[in-house]
Amino acid sequence: MATLSVVNPTLADVAKATDPDGKIANIVEILNETNEILDDMVWKEGNLPTGHRTTIRSGLPTPTWRKLYGGVQPNKATNVQVTDTTGMLEAYAEIDKALADLNGNTSAFRMSEDRAHIEGMSQEFSDTLFYGNEGTTPEEFTGFAPRFNDNSGPANADNIILGGGSGSDNNSIWLISWGEDTVHGIYPKGSKAGLQFADKGQVTIEDASEGSNSGRMEAYRSHYRWDCGLSVRDWRYVVRICNIDQSALTADKSGSSADITDLMAQALELLPNASKGRPAFYMNRGVRSVLRRQIANTTNVQLNMDQVGGKSVMSFDGIPVRRCDSLTATEATIS
Repeated sequence: MATLSVVNPTLADVAKATDPDGKIANIVEILNETNEILDDMVWKEGNLPTGHRTTIRSGLPTPTWRKLYGGVQPNKATNVQVTDTTGMLEAYAEIDKALADLNGNTSAFRMSEDRAHIEGMSQEFSDTLFYGNEGTTPEEFTGFAPRFNDNSGPANADNIILGGGSGSDNNSIWLISWGEDTVHGIYPKGSKAGLQFADKGQVTIEDASEGSNSGRMEAYRSHYRWDCGLSVRDWRYVVRICNIDQSALTADKSGSSADITDLMAQALELLPNASKGRPAFYMNRGVRSVLRRQIANTTNVQLNMDQVGGKSVMSFDGIPVRRCDSLTATEATIS
């Protein structure tokens, strides 16, 4: 794990390397506390001011069986280019100066209030990472779900496993192997990674009085900005287990319940190389709870709890199992 973190830098690794004063790194640590996916996600500076362009090999050259005195025609591989864009996620925090100064520790009070904004940005990023869609909301970046939503047409349909549910109340489990050559987060060329913080200090806010157009108020203002996006360089390192009907899940896998352990085992076999990158499973609290109970009722399957970096990490077959409550139970059926 230590080697992987050096080769595949997380947001905390990048932030600590680029901000020696530690301020941004401290904010990143708070983000990690509220969003487990950031413990695994690899980040890379884009090669465009607004994103990242990736060249992907789409076809291999075909060799020829040659006979004596027979010729061989030269050929070549085929490539395609994919451009992923980044979005600008921003927030302002404004606190009445008089209120912040009351307790005698203005900085600590402001930070406690700003944590709510950091949590909000963390949740919005996680929601967009899975469900963001530039086709419907151009300001966002495109997440995983719109890229893996067709089980019959595109090539990546091979990495979509159906969980047996129907209707519009389904869940998904994701297996993602993070790495610079597989799947990674991106930030614009020439910019800084992660959540950027600017203390705007004391400002005068106009129209502060309710029902008045001439109110004024002294306040402290903080500005947060996060330029971020997603690049799926190699779709083979992303597996979506979809159509999991959470209301039908049972600990003994009876009835129409999905067999989560079997589905996760299938997903692992789809990865071309399980040791490439940093693989992890992502599921919401409800699905993870049932997973633990299903494993308790199954022989020869182990769900381990390990200590990594002072944190308890659940793992299945050696792969971390992360809780990600941005994954909803209201997904439409994929067919």
